[in-house]
Order: sequence, then structure tokens, then C-alpha cells
Amino acid sequence: MVVQEILTDYELIVDSYEQVRERPGDNEEQEKYFSGKKSNHTFKSQIIIMPDGRDIVDVVAGEPGTKSDITMFRENRDNFDPKQSFKGDLGDLGEDLIDTPIKKPRNKELTSDQKKSNKAFSSKRIFVEHRIRSVKIFRVVQDRFRLNPKKYEQVILTICGLVRLRIRALILPLEISAMSLG
Repeated sequence: MVVQEILTDYELIVDSYEQVRERPGDNEEQEKYFSGKKSNHTFKSQIIIMPDGRDIVDVVAGEPGTKSDITMFRENRDNFDPKQSFKGDLGDLGEDLIDTPIKKPRNKELTSDQKKSNKAFSSKRIFVEHRIRSVKIFRVVQDRFRLNPKKYEQVILTICGLVRLRIRALILPLEISAMSLG
């Protein structure tokens, strides 16, 4: 696709977040959605944005809370060009396509150059945290999800659409919209 080729010019930023949900009644579903990190039953969502936070490129919502960030990315990377590069956090460590910060070695400290490198890396990655915050401004995403669990993905995608409208990502420049009409 043309959009996938255009996106390869950018290093997209990827991050995940969890949202607490109502406890499922079925025992198998309870085990599937129980997140040890949050000590609760959660939905996990992944968001991929442009490098400057200008737009949300992709959203994966409603995965079980036990699923790791790297697994979510690997299951959905087919949506992107194989040459696409990404920036992630330490949850994405081990994926060739994702650039991650330097992890502190066991029983050792990072050098001052490595710390500076991580700080520069974080300053480029912070936009995804801001975009997640702008999604979580909506209370349905921030608090315990009490609606029908089957509607979770639809709700999250709707909220992401509202965020894109708020940040003016959906408004096309005049010359692009004229080209698409012609």
C-alpha cells in the first residue's frame, strides 16, 4: 500500500497500556485476563503513533492483560511494511524492528554516556505517553471498564477517533483533499 511506503520514512513509536475490567465469571476467562502486573483482570491495548505525536497510526485494543507488549507487536506487525522501524520501551526488548533504550546490566550501573543516550531516546519517545494520556482523559478508558467486554475494542477505537479529531489529525490540507476528490 502507498500509506505503508510513506510510513517507512518515519520511525514510529509503539507503547502499550492496561485498563482494569470487571472480573469475568468464567474461570478460564479469569485466568486469561488476570494481569500479575496490575494484580487485577485487565484489557491491554497497544498504540502506534507518528514520531512527533501528530497522529495515531494504529491501535490494537482488547487483548488479555497477560499478553506481553512484544507478543502484541509481533502478532500485528504484518500491518506494516517489513522495512518499517519503531521506537519502543524495555517491554519490547528483543525485537529486531524496535529500537529500545539500553537496559541496566545485572549488578552493574549504566555509564554516563549510556544514561545520556537513554535520556535522548526517552525525549523522542515521550510523545506516545502524551498520546496515551490524551486517550485516558476520557473516563471510560481511565476507570474500570464496566460495559460489555465485547464492546471494548469499539469503544477504544471511537475514543482514538475523537482524540485524532481533537489534535486535528483528521483535517486534511486543502491541496490533499482536492487531489482525492479529483
